[in-house]
Amino acid sequence: MVHLSTSRRTFCSALAGAGAAAFAAPPGDKIRVAMIGTGHGHAASKVKALRVLPEYEFVGICRPDKDEPAEDEVFKNVRWMSLDEVIGDKTIEMVAVESYPGRNLKYAQKCVRAGKFVHLDKPPGADLAALRAMLAEAAERKRTVQMGYQWRYHPGMQAAIEAAKKGWLGAVHRMRLSIDKAIEAAERRELACFRGGVLFSEGCHLVDRAIALFGKPEKITGFLRHESPIQDGLADSTLAIFEYQSAMAAISVASFQPNGSKYRCLEIVGSNGVALVQPYAPLHLMVDLKDAAGPYKAGEQSIRPAAPPGPAYGPDFQEMARIIRKGEQPSYSPQHDLVTQEALLKACGMLS
Repeated sequence: MVHLSTSRRTFCSALAGAGAAAFAAPPGDKIRVAMIGTGHGHAASKVKALRVLPEYEFVGICRPDKDEPAEDEVFKNVRWMSLDEVIGDKTIEMVAVESYPGRNLKYAQKCVRAGKFVHLDKPPGADLAALRAMLAEAAERKRTVQMGYQWRYHPGMQAAIEAAKKGWLGAVHRMRLSIDKAIEAAERRELACFRGGVLFSEGCHLVDRAIALFGKPEKITGFLRHESPIQDGLADSTLAIFEYQSAMAAISVASFQPNGSKYRCLEIVGSNGVALVQPYAPLHLMVDLKDAAGPYKAGEQSIRPAAPPGPAYGPDFQEMARIIRKGEQPSYSPQHDLVTQEALLKACGMLS
């Protein structure tokens, strides 16, 4: 049986404390934040979040690589800054790095060396040794690098993982996770530079969830296939199997399924039942138990937890504000992030 420790964040407390999490910063104590890069798919949404959250003062955007977009409506009326301006301004305490995956780690390194807190979007590059060195330097400087994995604060996933960790599902033996997402030609070309393809780009979110439940895998096997008629070499049909002493996690990512977002799933199966999150949005959790456990009755029950209040990615940035202003410990440690990155790179055939 896999030993499962108590979760740090419970589903019930996540719902009860959702409003309290959105604390208002004292007047004059806002965190000045800038962004480096606009090429990441999450960049526009994170600009929106940082411009409306009361904890932050959004200073501006640096676009050091001119092949990254600047046309989105959200980029209008922002201050465009040079890299030296962002790095050299000591009043900018935090930087969100939203460049392409092949560039984001080098910009995060510059920010850490300048003594800044960093929100680093996924995946954090492809150089595990460089990531390890950067996280060590951040720790020495008493700074936090927060990874931008999308579903760390998803109430349905939090509840499913809590049910597994607290033993309500019984002896857990399987976790199944999937993402299917259509990818435009320009993004396909960018991702084809990485052997792991869509598993590297999108599967990293799911690797993070598997590591959150089970920890470091004993064995990792990746399957990387190119199935599209587009001749770009992108690994666009992928599967990763993580093996543990008495459990497995299966992660599948592909770029074909029509309306794929409706069929994304996170499923955890144990000897007492199953917890299934499908779709990811709008939030839906199904729990089906042989015997009642925790807050759940025996049999099948459908739960639609409320989404966290505020903008997309608000919970990530609100936690970072508490880290900066109140000294709160991050929900995920640098060690967790390194285990996640190592597992991802191994599954993608990008680490020997």
